[in-house]
Amino acid sequence: MKKRIFSLFLCLFFMSYTDICKGQTMNSLAGTGDPVLHTRQVYKTIDTFKLKVDIFYTDQALARENNTAIVFFHGGGWAYGSPVEFFTTCERYAKMGIITFSVEYRLSIDNGVIPSKTISPIECVMDAKTAMRWVRENAGKFHIDSNKIVASGQSAGGHLALCTAIIDEYNEKSDNLAISCRPDAILLFSSCVNAVESWCDYLLADRRDKIWSISPAHHMKTGLPPMIEFHGLDDEQVPKWTVQFMETEMKKYGNYFELHTYEGRKHYLGDPDPKYSRYYDDEILQIADDFLRKYNLLD
Repeated sequence: MKKRIFSLFLCLFFMSYTDICKGQTMNSLAGTGDPVLHTRQVYKTIDTFKLKVDIFYTDQALARENNTAIVFFHGGGWAYGSPVEFFTTCERYAKMGIITFSVEYRLSIDNGVIPSKTISPIECVMDAKTAMRWVRENAGKFHIDSNKIVASGQSAGGHLALCTAIIDEYNEKSDNLAISCRPDAILLFSSCVNAVESWCDYLLADRRDKIWSISPAHHMKTGLPPMIEFHGLDDEQVPKWTVQFMETEMKKYGNYFELHTYEGRKHYLGDPDPKYSRYYDDEILQIADDFLRKYNLLD
């Protein structure tokens, strides 16, 4: 009997110890011990779509003013991908005190058939601009400084982030154009900066003559927000020369463009580590952190 009681005591002890360790682990991950909250809201209703944005934040962030926001657009060639791919990144930055958003946008695919008859990269651009306006319009709810809203994206998502700053055309009729969709800084990962390429041409279908109008590299101008791009020199989907050309053009117009290239890395800079959907690794994000600090967007 005594042995059974002792065994039960040991079992309860180790169960309690495990729970304590789990709690300590969660607190250490959160930095301040403040858990990351995750909510989802509809930012746009169009046709049969109710487009949603996933929002990550802590109560501590909501208790202060002048928060930074980062709005993420997933990759997938304008036809694939999911906001889920940025969730771990959103959680990481939320733990650092930033309000983060991962955006759903319409994709150029209909029941597995590409391209969609009604949706092309043009609609993707319009959704991205609507999302940026929605975040700025709702900045007060999350105590966000409306002049501290960052856009970010990987691959085609990087193209969308760039378009919110560079492409003036293509705004949804329901958008309030008095609210700017222009970000205050841009984080780019393996991004498509030049949309004049075969896949985008294919997705545009009978609107392929519009391809130049959504190509950021062909709409350079002064006064653009500061940008940082991370790119693999062996990228098999977005040629390295396109971002090198973008860097030259940005600087020619007096804009800040910081380019980090990686020998031996391909389109997925973090491959094979799934931590951040293979988009990048912690070393790259630490450089992104320094960029944000440089512009007072991260403490």
